Amino acid sequence: MKVSLVMSTLGRIDEVVEFIVALKQVDHNDFELIIVDQNADERLQTACSAISVDFPVHYLRSPDAKGASRGRNIGVAKASGEIVCFPDDDCVYPPSLIKKVLGRFDETGSDIVCGRAAAPDGRSINGRFETSAQRVDLRNVFTTQIEWLVFFKREVFEQLDGFDEDIGVGASTPWQSCEGPDITIRAIQAGFKVYYDPDLYAHHPELNTRDPDDAMRAKGRRYARGMGHVIRKHSYGILYLTNYLVRPVGGACLSLLKGNINRGIYYLNVAIGRAEGYTGVCLGSRK
Repeated sequence: MKVSLVMSTLGRIDEVVEFIVALKQVDHNDFELIIVDQNADERLQTACSAISVDFPVHYLRSPDAKGASRGRNIGVAKASGEIVCFPDDDCVYPPSLIKKVLGRFDETGSDIVCGRAAAPDGRSINGRFETSAQRVDLRNVFTTQIEWLVFFKREVFEQLDGFDEDIGVGASTPWQSCEGPDITIRAIQAGFKVYYDPDLYAHHPELNTRDPDDAMRAKGRRYARGMGHVIRKHSYGILYLTNYLVRPVGGACLSLLKGNINRGIYYLNVAIGRAEGYTGVCLGSRK
């Protein structure tokens, strides 16, 4: 079964090169990489073209159409694989990942298969993830996936009309995350089967939430707005949202009691951002 890896990228070169080099070790020989380049110049294509690979790499220039979700949708239109996925431009896929994912499709009869973000030692990072393999439903959708490790049957992705381009990093709205849960919720509501397995993981730089700087605290708020927006968009209700407000508020109180002011402010930003996304009212900067 052929897999199309669609990467929307902006502002990174070395990380994309590292991703391509890592793909040379993949133990599945039927895949293609589609790079949707949103940079203003062609330095990325020049750097990547210098790498010798034995799999197809396709470049699509898209400097005037920004946003991760928009770039992914553009790339899928050029995909030829039966399975599509959307690696981040600063992640690395382990050699065995694609073969494992295809195995889960066969074993579970699923339409979408999800994994988690992990550090090199295997521990989960950059979010909370379920610790056991399970079917994804409307209850656990926010703890069973991350956008760059969701694999779709291509016809399912197309039936869902792709990612909502108003959600995700680089979108023209304040909703800068959770385009993955959004499309997965739509898939579940349409009757498609979604499966999560923590044994399916890839690597990504770990977000510094232990001693976050100003940029990290701002990012936490932007990403949280996306989650709040998706919770509201799909009519989860205030009780469901409350669970995702209590945790960061508790984390903020604990951090402040321990004297970690920066972490406390980060957690408060997360709580505020989720509330902003849910209400649609953003205080301060929208980006």
